[in-house]
Amino acid sequence: MLDYAKSGNLIPDIAWSLSRVIVGFIAGAVAGIGMGVLTGGSRIVSAFFTPIFQMLRPIPPIAFVPIVIVWFGLTEWGKWFLVFWGVFFTVWLSTHLGVQRVNQTLIRAALCLGARKHHLLLEVMLPDALPYIFMGLRTAIGISFYTLVAAELAGAYAGVAYRLEVTQQNMQIGHMIAGLILLGLISSMADRLFGVFSAKVIHWQAG
Repeated sequence: MLDYAKSGNLIPDIAWSLSRVIVGFIAGAVAGIGMGVLTGGSRIVSAFFTPIFQMLRPIPPIAFVPIVIVWFGLTEWGKWFLVFWGVFFTVWLSTHLGVQRVNQTLIRAALCLGARKHHLLLEVMLPDALPYIFMGLRTAIGISFYTLVAAELAGAYAGVAYRLEVTQQNMQIGHMIAGLILLGLISSMADRLFGVFSAKVIHWQAG
């Protein structure tokens, strides 16, 4: 780890890896929540999309590496796509289930009080589904980091996982272990920070 820091690659590699995780995570989370709300709240939309997503969901992101290289070349788009793929289905499923399991008593009460559809969604369904959504988001954080490994194997020139491949080719086992520990530490810190954030957002569920 000390050699890694002395080489001058440590900070740039962390920065590149985090940027890929952040972009892919945000894109996957936004798309997952949006589609989860649609499929969870509409039987017609669910009947069309849910079978497709359930078929695609088990496909691991690493299986897309050859296709991503053909589609996007060695650009950042391919790496973002792979992280997006890993995050999207986890967030979609948790949101879908959360919206479907909203307390029906709350919905009936809101309708009796004259709530319109968009008010019902924003003020009743989404708040009640938040614990499920945040559970999916927190799970997706870990998924985004192990998807990052596949993403950086798809032709990166910097990044913690990319450096793992370089040290593996040079048979530098100690450096490989340092990279793995670093990935674990960053992922763990991200998970803990998100845990603190989610506890503040859904404070009524903290107990």
